[in-house]
Amino acid sequence: MTFHEIRFPPSLSFGSLGGPERRTEVVTLANGFEERNTPWQHSLRRYDAGLGMRSLDDVEVLIAFFEARRGQLFGFRWKDWSDFKSCAPSATPDYVDQKLGDGDGITKVYRLQKTYESGTFSYTRPIRKPVEGSLRVAIQGDPQIETIDYTVDTATGEVIFADAPGPGAIVTAGFEFDVPVRFDTDRIQTSVASFQAGEVPSVPVMEVRI
Repeated sequence: MTFHEIRFPPSLSFGSLGGPERRTEVVTLANGFEERNTPWQHSLRRYDAGLGMRSLDDVEVLIAFFEARRGQLFGFRWKDWSDFKSCAPSATPDYVDQKLGDGDGITKVYRLQKTYESGTFSYTRPIRKPVEGSLRVAIQGDPQIETIDYTVDTATGEVIFADAPGPGAIVTAGFEFDVPVRFDTDRIQTSVASFQAGEVPSVPVMEVRI
């Protein structure tokens, strides 16, 4: 996959509109009841980067970023200001925010994930793009030291332990993360006159599966 490990300027993604999208197939039966199914295990997120543009200098930065990505060709990192931590937005990531799995004395590689809960139901989202330097990892509540006890692949979201966690040991982590995205257009249209009048370009961005 063609992907650049670079983040879209956070100052420009701040204020953008977007969020998760699901695909649900709804079939209405003859008796009026419905059958619902989804071909997607995980949601995809869509955003409009244009809403973060506040000046012509911002537009220049956007165009430079767009050109360097060759439009839709190369993916990049995106900071979703509404959901970029393993914890609540007002909190600081902690070692025990998210459970990654249970040790078995053999497995050394664990993938980052975030679980969303509502009532008795939950959804677990894979996290592929953790922010470098933000990761906190613990085994059975005991904080681990990066580069000594484990390493993290920030391109895939994998945590690799030097020694496999023991049987039954709970592996947890806290972190910040980005969303892997690409531009959903090969064209950026701007107008100096309209921008100064308060209008901004539409710059669709969509999450990509990696």
